[in-house]
Amino acid sequence: MTTAPASPDPTMEAIGHAVAEGQAGGTASARRKLLDLWSTIGVTGDPLHRCSLAHYLADLYDDAAQALAWDIRALDAADAVTEQRVQEHHAGLHIAGFYPSLYLNLADNYRRLGSFEAATEHINAAKTHAPSLPRNPYGDLLHGAIEEVAEAVVRRDRSRRSSAPGSAA
Repeated sequence: MTTAPASPDPTMEAIGHAVAEGQAGGTASARRKLLDLWSTIGVTGDPLHRCSLAHYLADLYDDAAQALAWDIRALDAADAVTEQRVQEHHAGLHIAGFYPSLYLNLADNYRRLGSFEAATEHINAAKTHAPSLPRNPYGDLLHGAIEEVAEAVVRRDRSRRSSAPGSAA
């Protein structure tokens, strides 16, 4: 997005730096930094911080069960985030736009664990929330990933997707 953040947020900046480090290959260091931030934020801290951190931290785990635990935390936190809080952070964001990705990640982890009924429930939720995605490359990417996971669920395929966040493409 081209819209600047509404106000500086050192915690979101720290999360962003750790995410960038993880995407550049520093997975262990990024995970450690995010876990340290999680200890600071706490389970009752700012829901936007908890949602963002947990969502990105899940991508740093190869193990689907560990990723699932963080993805559940991200969804729980999203349910506590208000539209006002999201707008305070970034005027171009909307909480509704978080849900397709959150449900997609849950579906993908459940699928990888062989829990296909739960995977189906969450991929259907991702599809239900998909109309709130922006019409841009990010939205297109998520629409494609939703379809990819839905097809993998139907095939009962438990393998890690090469297009999943954190995967070596």
